[in-house]
Amino acid sequence: MKTDAVMNQADTDTLQQLNQLYVRSAEMSDVRWYEENLAEDFLASNADGSIIDRAAFLTQVARPYPGSNLEAVDVRIRLFGELALIHAGFKYQKQDGQMGLGRYTDTYARRQGRWLCVSAHFNRF
Repeated sequence: MKTDAVMNQADTDTLQQLNQLYVRSAEMSDVRWYEENLAEDFLASNADGSIIDRAAFLTQVARPYPGSNLEAVDVRIRLFGELALIHAGFKYQKQDGQMGLGRYTDTYARRQGRWLCVSAHFNRF
């Protein structure tokens, strides 16, 4: 029988990998990955303050990423039973060569045995 600590480590490892793939998929405009890993009721809060649904997010992410070398930093994963929060910073190189920075929080819910992203909040500074 698995202990809570073993289960939590397995969940943390899975969520760490999902986070890495989320960031990679953003930079690569990999809509397919998002189609497979966003919940049907997904919502995102954009840096401009708008809130968009899954369909609008998929349309948004299909456009080429406006930068390069996107990297998650200071990643913190918090488990709350069937819910998980991923808090992180990000950095990237803007098209003009300057460094861009921001933070995000993604919320994942375990649904039918797998983790799906149910919401995302982005902030640039």
